[in-house]
Amino acid sequence: MFKKVIQTLDHTLERASHYGLLVSGVLILIMAWLSTYAVTRRYLLHIPEPYSYEIGMSMLIACVVLAIAGLQRQGKHLRVDFITNRFSEDVQAALLNIFVPILALFYIGILTWQSWDVAWYSFQIHETSQSVWQEPLFPIKFVVPIGSGLLWLILLAQLIRGVTSLAQSLKKMRQ
Repeated sequence: MFKKVIQTLDHTLERASHYGLLVSGVLILIMAWLSTYAVTRRYLLHIPEPYSYEIGMSMLIACVVLAIAGLQRQGKHLRVDFITNRFSEDVQAALLNIFVPILALFYIGILTWQSWDVAWYSFQIHETSQSVWQEPLFPIKFVVPIGSGLLWLILLAQLIRGVTSLAQSLKKMRQ
């Protein structure tokens, strides 16, 4: 029963992180189109377009935050190889599957908590940008706790997998 629940949660996290990567890719395409549109208007038509820069910056934040969880899930995140390569494979596995997720859980947990507070406050006061357009800021501010919360859950799943794997290898060594 417990194993089935873990598998279901793991599958859900995999799909959510995959969708985060997909949305990030689409946002990159939209940002490229917006940049092309703004440059075309400015230099070919001599009509400056003030909104594409702000929209692009908001999309860039969302792109990064949503992609990090998917990259962590795939194991394509940055690692400190010049340090970990000095250890044996067992120690490397323990560092990357147990120690790093523990440290990251604390950091990402605080980031998620504080970014949620900032986003909620922005929503409550109806915060807008200081530009002429004055778009609301709370939607993009809510993307940060959503993306970092997903990353936190993926790190927790990796920690559980790492501890389970370590326990199984210790059990085999005793036998």
